[in-house]
Amino acid sequence: MEEILIKDSLKLTKKEEARGVVHIALNGYLDTYNAPDFKSFINNLIDSGIDGLIFDFGGLSYISSTGIGAFTAFQKRLKQMEKAMVLFNLQKKVMEVFEILGFTAFFTITKTGDEALLMTTEKGRGTGKKKTFPVVFACPHCSKKLKAPEPGDFKCSGCGGTVRVNDDGSAEKGG
Repeated sequence: MEEILIKDSLKLTKKEEARGVVHIALNGYLDTYNAPDFKSFINNLIDSGIDGLIFDFGGLSYISSTGIGAFTAFQKRLKQMEKAMVLFNLQKKVMEVFEILGFTAFFTITKTGDEALLMTTEKGRGTGKKKTFPVVFACPHCSKKLKAPEPGDFKCSGCGGTVRVNDDGSAEKGG
């Protein structure tokens, strides 16, 4: 394991996982002060040819919108390269920031490192990819916006049609 200190306020612990995935544990806080150096370090890591990134947020006590912006940039780059990025173990305060800003729908977020590692595999990148719930989706019958707390079958409050919400957050006509 390699430890990297960024501006005395963010410690990264990097370890290589199987299949070219890199696990980064975050400890401290991520804000406007240290985000540029953090972003530079992770971008260099992405450029080195990794196959995926998983971030352990268990030790991250604070994240600013600038910090979330860095993760947004990583996500976009990795998606273009057809590689996965998963966040896990978010503390309540940090998860609330992601929820308030609407980013829980943009990122793959899991509870454990094992789930995060699974999501970086080929299987996890496809339709088997789990989504953090609740999700907002359009009814496939009438296009009314609906919210599902978990995967399963639901009745649309607009048209009464049955809707099946899958593990990946997608919706289809139910039977």
